[in-house]
Amino acid sequence: MSTSKSNRAVPQTTHTYEFGGPLGTSALTILLPLVCYLVTFLCNDVSGCPVPSLLHPSTLSFEQLKRDAGWPSAGILGLFNISVAISVLDYYALSLVLQALLPGKEVEGVELRSGGRLKYKFNAFNSALFVLSAAFVGTLVQGSNFFLWTYIWDNYTAILTTNIVIAFALATFVYVRSFTVKRGNLEHRELAAGGYSGNLVYDWFIGRELNPRIEIPAIGTIDIKAFCELRPGMLGWILLDLAFVAHQYKVHGFVSDSMILITLFQSIYVFDALWMEAAILTTMDITTDGFGFMLAFGDLAWLPFIYSLQARYLAVYPVQLGFLGTLGVLAVQGFGYYVFRGANNEKNRFRTNPDDPRVSHLQYIQTKTGSKLLTSRWWGTARHINYLGDWIMAWSYCLPTGIAGYLIQRSGPGSSLIGASPADGSIFGGAPVGTKVVQGEARGWGMLITYFYVIYFAILLIHREMRDEEKCMKKYGKDWEEYKRKVPWRILPGIY
Repeated sequence: MSTSKSNRAVPQTTHTYEFGGPLGTSALTILLPLVCYLVTFLCNDVSGCPVPSLLHPSTLSFEQLKRDAGWPSAGILGLFNISVAISVLDYYALSLVLQALLPGKEVEGVELRSGGRLKYKFNAFNSALFVLSAAFVGTLVQGSNFFLWTYIWDNYTAILTTNIVIAFALATFVYVRSFTVKRGNLEHRELAAGGYSGNLVYDWFIGRELNPRIEIPAIGTIDIKAFCELRPGMLGWILLDLAFVAHQYKVHGFVSDSMILITLFQSIYVFDALWMEAAILTTMDITTDGFGFMLAFGDLAWLPFIYSLQARYLAVYPVQLGFLGTLGVLAVQGFGYYVFRGANNEKNRFRTNPDDPRVSHLQYIQTKTGSKLLTSRWWGTARHINYLGDWIMAWSYCLPTGIAGYLIQRSGPGSSLIGASPADGSIFGGAPVGTKVVQGEARGWGMLITYFYVIYFAILLIHREMRDEEKCMKKYGKDWEEYKRKVPWRILPGIY
């Protein structure tokens, strides 16, 4: 059998499981959506964050927890709404139309195992500007009552559910379709090396096909993975943040400095990614990982709804940091960015022009593959020092929430919670008359939710670092062992 590049649509590799194999990926398929719903219902504008019944576990009852959480009166069916689902699908359709119609940059991807290169059209930045410009005009005309902002707030849970359903549907579609990949095909379709285990659940989760593409009439060729990577979810993250900003202003009459900082930091992060959209072509997500539930759910549901948790919290309970608090958060963000950008710039300059005076003096190991591994300055302190900067910046998303936690005190005839639900939109769409938001005994407990991102992101970075280490060990062999002796720390010098 030929093993030429043109025949390598199906990888010939010894497979190893990740994420605990079939059992672990099955658990994650259930656990990840569950986490999204837990943070939605247990931190709400119905009763508090966390819900007050959780503060007294000895007297906790399931019925009281349902009332405090604002569980929909229709039960689990209340999590989904057909009208909202159509609106979300319209948003995805708009993203597709904008990709087709707006000008963009044509780029070739890295060389595939088959020897070919896929072509991409990148215009996510222009698409985001179009959508946000329209939202800006609407906000100028209608203020915080602009229908987009109120629609997102009123239908938050149904929007979350729809995105989860889309992730499941996409993962299933690309998995089934991956069985049509043939050796030597002219479309350069390939199976991902890590998604060809033969176990249905594991391959569905990890992703069986490397770069699944479809042809849509009047739209053209859509690379499903590249589309999901930076379009619906990343822009959706900012739209959620802005909806929370509008709600805070609508209910409280001002926008807090903490909300401004979080929205600013996250907007910069997103627009930086959109502006540098072509950079995704060299990431592990594109070059190595198949497209399955892991990426579909992460891009479309987890990223926008988990990453915007802090802004949703502040929409209900504004925190004023003051001058010194603002300076402190800016210092954390600035230091993290200094480490992150400094390390990445140093590496990129060395890769593109080793004779650049800014990096020509750096020490390195010359590998047998021809690559050079830096062993001084930033990359001499830790093998993945850029991850440390990324994690430090993550703190600036959480610190503005302070010592988090609040309770919603209700007085008068509107005190009953019966029928009040985030999913129904009855209370999640606006604080009822006669309510007062205080910290009370919830102070500090809300940090389990608003600081969840820092903990999760640390786990993500460590897992990514472990994958990088495995990949580099296979690529560089003994040279990587030498590199590890010279640079012993992985991410945090002196500790890890």
